[in-house]
Amino acid sequence: MYVRRLGLQDFRSWAQVDLELEPGRTVFVAPNGYGKTNLVEALWYSATLGSHRVASDAPLLRAGAERAIISTIVVNDGRELAIDLEVLAGRANKARLNRSPVRSAREVLGVLRAVMFAPEDLALVRGDPAERRRYVDELATTRRPRIAAVRADYDKVLRQRTALLKTAGAARHRGDRGVADTLDVWDGHLAEHGAQLVAARVELVNELNPEVEKAYQLLAPASRPASIQYRSKVEQIDGQNETVEFFEAALLDALTRRRDAEIERGVCLVGPHRDDLELRLGDQIAKGYASHGESWSMALALRLAAYELLRAEGGDPVLLLDDVFAELDSARRRALADVAASAEQVLVTAAVGDDIPGDWDARRIEICMRDDDSGRVSVVGA
Repeated sequence: MYVRRLGLQDFRSWAQVDLELEPGRTVFVAPNGYGKTNLVEALWYSATLGSHRVASDAPLLRAGAERAIISTIVVNDGRELAIDLEVLAGRANKARLNRSPVRSAREVLGVLRAVMFAPEDLALVRGDPAERRRYVDELATTRRPRIAAVRADYDKVLRQRTALLKTAGAARHRGDRGVADTLDVWDGHLAEHGAQLVAARVELVNELNPEVEKAYQLLAPASRPASIQYRSKVEQIDGQNETVEFFEAALLDALTRRRDAEIERGVCLVGPHRDDLELRLGDQIAKGYASHGESWSMALALRLAAYELLRAEGGDPVLLLDDVFAELDSARRRALADVAASAEQVLVTAAVGDDIPGDWDARRIEICMRDDDSGRVSVVGA
C-alpha cells in the first residue's frame, strides 16, 4: 500500500498543496515551523480521522478558513481509491470515496492503513491513560473499521448518561423515581456498547503483547522484558478474552454497585473510558519507573508491534516518521531504519538531512517559505 497523491487546502499552514508521491522512502526536509509535520499529520488524519497532536479538529483549519480539505489517492494491490475529507470545526466532517459522497466520514476508515512514529509517542508511556486508550482504539479501528461505530455509540451514551447523573442527586432528594428508572435504561445501553468496545480492546491487546515483547527485545536487548495487559476498573474484567455477554454482565454489576457514588459525584465511574493499557518492564510498571531510554524503547515497541500486526494481515501499512530520528540514539535509530527498509512506503520529516540514516536511498523534498507576503508554504525540489 502507498499514497500516490496528497492534496491539501486550508489545512494548518498550507493554503494549498498538491504532492505526487511514490513508493519507497521520501523525506520532507525543512526547519521547524515550515509545515512538514502538517503533511504527515494530514495523512494520519486520513487513516484515523484524528490528529496525533491535538484532540479537536479546530486547530487543523488554517487561520480564517471555515473548512480544510484533505485529498489522498491510495494504491493497494494495483487498485486506486480516492479519499476526500472536508474537516469542519464543531460540525460533522464530510467525506467522499472515489468522488462519491458517503453517509459518514467513518466509511473511509480502512482505505489507508498507516502507522505513525512521532515525538508525542513518549506520552504513551509517561502520559495519562487516555493516551494509551487512544492508541489501542486507533489500532483496533484500523484493523476493524466497524469499531469506529462502536466507539461513537459508546461516546454518545456516555455523554447522555453523564448529563443525567448531574441531575440525579437533586431528583433523589425530591423523591423523584423517574431519573432512577431512566438511569436503569442508560445503564443497559452503556453496558451493551461498552462490552463491545472492551472485547475489541482485550482481543487486540492480547495479540499485541507478544509483538511488543519481541520489538522491545530488538530495541533494548540488555533491558528487562516488556509486556502489556489490558487493565479495567471493573474487577471481574481481568484482561483475558471473554465473551461480549460476560463483559456486559460485569459492567452492569459494577454500574449497580457504583451508582450512589456516581450520583454523588455527577460523573460516570464505570466503563471502558476509565480503563488503561498497563505497560510493564519486568515486575515494574513502566510509567514512573522506566528511564528515558527505556520509555522511548517501550513507545517504539508499541508502534513496531502495531506495524507488524497490520503487516501480518496482508499488505504493508504506510510508515509515517515525524521527526523521530532526531529523538533516538544510534541503536534505536538503526532498529527503526531496519524496519523501514522493508516497508512499501515510508514518509519521513526531518529538520536537517543529517537526521536521516546516511545509507538510505530516499527521495528528498525540501520545503521553503515563499518570498511573497501570501503566507503560503511551497514545496520545491525533489
